[in-house]
Amino acid sequence: MDGVLTIRPPGQPWCGGKYGKLISTAVFSVSFVSTPSAGASSRPPVKNADLHGNVPDACPIALLLIDVINDLEFEDNQQIVKQAPGLARRIAALKERARAAGIPTVYVNDNFGRWKSDFHQQVRHCLQDDVHGRVLVEEVQPAEHDYFVLKPKHSGFFASTLDTLLRYLGAETLILAGIAGDRCVLFTANDAFLREFRIFVPSDCVASNDARQNREALKLMERVLQADIRPSKKLNLPALKKWPSPAKGKKKRT
Repeated sequence: MDGVLTIRPPGQPWCGGKYGKLISTAVFSVSFVSTPSAGASSRPPVKNADLHGNVPDACPIALLLIDVINDLEFEDNQQIVKQAPGLARRIAALKERARAAGIPTVYVNDNFGRWKSDFHQQVRHCLQDDVHGRVLVEEVQPAEHDYFVLKPKHSGFFASTLDTLLRYLGAETLILAGIAGDRCVLFTANDAFLREFRIFVPSDCVASNDARQNREALKLMERVLQADIRPSKKLNLPALKKWPSPAKGKKKRT
């Protein structure tokens, strides 16, 4: 069971498979959610620095792919289905550049109400069934070295293990991409801001049901959350890895 986080609530089955490192399928208690944030001031613990081998990577930046394992079978999906092929290619290109730069990718995904299944089943569903999202998932399907966090609500941080994973990675900067820009990406960016992460949301790597609302969400993240929304091709990923820690010589956000 190498590469699988071995934390689980009593009575829950082990999860894992060929699609990478599954970081929890469970919703943990409120006391877990309220632990110290994993933002710029935190560092991996000295004891069990790699979480017993489950987080072998260490990097000041992480790429979060939000709800990209998605069958797109929902109401008012016309615009997002139309955008899916181009969005998938751009996210896949960003992910490949991140891999080349040594930046880990974390799939932060909803379980879409299928709490009796697992993330790997969701991948198979999107690839093998006749769904609108197949064109998306074929391009952005996870690799063995990628990480996963299943989320129960809009934000990737709410009642999930994302905080713990990012703390063990040592991440201080996050790049957010995925669906939907005005919902799950926005909520995740908001919680990342509260945890004092530096945030990038490439404008060409997020999509929503409505293009106008997507643009408004991006502008909101730029204005309120201090997110950098430049297109993905303009991100210099090797240079971002070398940026100084936000905790050093930088005034705290208010």
